[in-house]
Amino acid sequence: MFSYLIRKAGYWFARKQMGDSGPEGNEKDDIIPEKLEDVIAAIKRETFNSSDVVIREFSLATPPGGDVALVFVDGLINNKIINDDIIKPLMLVHKTEEELADGFFDYVTRSLLTINEVREVTSFDEAVEGFLSGDVVLFADGIGKAVVMNSKGWEKRSITEPAAEAVIRGPRESFIENLRTNTALIRRKIKNPALTFEKMVIGRRTRTNVAIVYINGVARKELVEAVKKRLKGINTDSILESGYIEQYIEDSPGSIFATVGYTEKPDVVAAKLLEGRVAIVVDGTPMVLTAPYLFIESFQGAEDYYFRPYYVAITRMIRVIGYAVTVLAPALYVAVTTFHQELIPTELLITAARAREGIPFPAFVESLIMIVTFEILREAGIRLPRPVGQALSIVGALVIGESAVAAGIIGAPMVIVVAITAVAGFLVPNQNDSAVIIRFYLLILSATLGGFGITMGLLSLLVHMSALESFGYPYLSPTVPFDFEDQKDSVIRAPLWMMLSRPKGMSDDRQRRKYTIPPTGTNGGGGEASKTQ
Repeated sequence: MFSYLIRKAGYWFARKQMGDSGPEGNEKDDIIPEKLEDVIAAIKRETFNSSDVVIREFSLATPPGGDVALVFVDGLINNKIINDDIIKPLMLVHKTEEELADGFFDYVTRSLLTINEVREVTSFDEAVEGFLSGDVVLFADGIGKAVVMNSKGWEKRSITEPAAEAVIRGPRESFIENLRTNTALIRRKIKNPALTFEKMVIGRRTRTNVAIVYINGVARKELVEAVKKRLKGINTDSILESGYIEQYIEDSPGSIFATVGYTEKPDVVAAKLLEGRVAIVVDGTPMVLTAPYLFIESFQGAEDYYFRPYYVAITRMIRVIGYAVTVLAPALYVAVTTFHQELIPTELLITAARAREGIPFPAFVESLIMIVTFEILREAGIRLPRPVGQALSIVGALVIGESAVAAGIIGAPMVIVVAITAVAGFLVPNQNDSAVIIRFYLLILSATLGGFGITMGLLSLLVHMSALESFGYPYLSPTVPFDFEDQKDSVIRAPLWMMLSRPKGMSDDRQRRKYTIPPTGTNGGGGEASKTQ
């Protein structure tokens, strides 16, 4: 209900800001002028005579009327392509004036230019978008059309190891800030003609290129259409990163839990596409969005499917325990030491009381000070340069913790609890933002109501999570609602040869494999007896 009210309030505010005339305002003339001088004047007016927009005028080797102009943005193009494959061929054109007027662009695109991607446009906005995206646009005098030629050549970061998703085993390549490079990395993983990329442009001013990725026949059509509808409904002037889109299309904007996933690893995106999900690639960011996104995915690592299942099962259970520890440890410490001392063994209670002797603050204030201090150190360590940040995080925590205990401000048990809380939080980085909020939420309840407050807080979170959906898919699936078949890839991962189907309700083609037992040396394929009907 809270998420619904926030969304409705956002719609109302957007309408008030835009007024009744709509976001685009008055429609303008979108026809390319026939006279070249009018075209050049319109381009200078549209770009406010920006210095990086280059207009190269020259004449062809033809009778009068063969004047043309190339328009491109300096720094976004490959100069060698323009010089060798565009300007040089155009200056060698020998055609009559009639041929220039009737079929000039057809001759240029089919027989003259040595460019791999060429298209004709009749819209002035499309032509402007072309050269602002890194292409070269050709205008000719007397023809109300233009030719957009692919000549992108801007500087880009090389493909490196992922910074946020380090792995021991598996591919060590990550997405970069270039859209076409990212789509190529996905295509390398899935060499199937059914892998589909659909391009969209979002943002009235930034004109950001976005690609919707899915496998035709695997992803549900309803899911694909829902993603398209939400993307088309984004009405804003700027999209600078995939996080913008995530906040515009998520199901519950008022929730602390993310219902749209993100990753920087191509193999993770490929695996999710093969399960029937949809990916959203945004130009200018290495983070690719995936939908739907379930809570259980936070505990699944990229390399879980590359190791043997027994080790992975233990690892996933450790992640679940780590998440429980990071959100519950401070609250339980406060509740036990303040309200439920009878739950602590006598020897331990005496030791803890001796350690807290002389501490001027109650356990709640003590834990609050330490948690806030840790968050400050963590944020500082992230924002500073890597060598300095690591030194600050380690040395700062040690020095501050030891000094606080020596000064009698903080007790030693509290330092241990916060240290365990911090380390456990790194096991599930995708849920770090929600863990921080839940940690404070449960801490406040434990300080006021003790164990009863923690129980009520956990129940309220469970009710909230049970009501969440991600593009029509239950957020706590496959636990709520419970599905036995999908439990093979939840907290405990079964061997790959046992996972015969994709997640229930997520794909039109649910079958993955036809055999239940691994291949043997005798039949080589699992045998007829192992076929599933």
